[in-house]
Amino acid sequence: MKAKQQYLFIDFEFTMPERNTKMKDFYAEIIEVGIVAVVDGQIMKQFSSFVTPVKFPKLSERCKSFLHITQQQVDSGLSFDELIRKLEEFNQEHIETTIVTWGNMDMKVLRQNCLAARVAFPFQNTKELDLSMEYKRFFGDQNQTGLWKAVQEYGKEGTGRHHRALDDALTTYNIFKLVEKDKRYLEKPKPTTIGDRIDFSKLLNEFA
Repeated sequence: MKAKQQYLFIDFEFTMPERNTKMKDFYAEIIEVGIVAVVDGQIMKQFSSFVTPVKFPKLSERCKSFLHITQQQVDSGLSFDELIRKLEEFNQEHIETTIVTWGNMDMKVLRQNCLAARVAFPFQNTKELDLSMEYKRFFGDQNQTGLWKAVQEYGKEGTGRHHRALDDALTTYNIFKLVEKDKRYLEKPKPTTIGDRIDFSKLLNEFA
């Protein structure tokens, strides 16, 4: 029996320091998670939650202003351990899973946070796809394109509000569908024309 194919479209939002302020030993921590689980082309589950940071639990003013996230929201969010358990639930052993993110920061920060918390990375033996690099290669762009700029280049709009984790995960899924559709279109051989089927030089020689 063929294993089912699962794509997990994941977006995290992170803490950030104040501008021009050095915070000793600062590293970005996950404060919001958005996941869209797609199996065999169908959205099977969506998940969204705030997450309480561990090392630097107090959000900077810059972080709150940029992400429109309040201190109360993260204070009442999942603990980091609860986040890891939730991610493990999505990584089902009997399903072949590919993690899809826009950019490489999401998985990089998750790995760093796991290391700091001394917990195992929840996505062992899964493929990872940075869709922003796929998009860049596909369209031959010099620079990486932002998530919402990419969807607007397709003449579409992002889902919900930018920099909200679930909305960005859904927008990533929508771009993934558009890129896959374009790739399939380009892979299709062009139908032969009547000119391809007939050697006109031979035909003209016969009537010469």
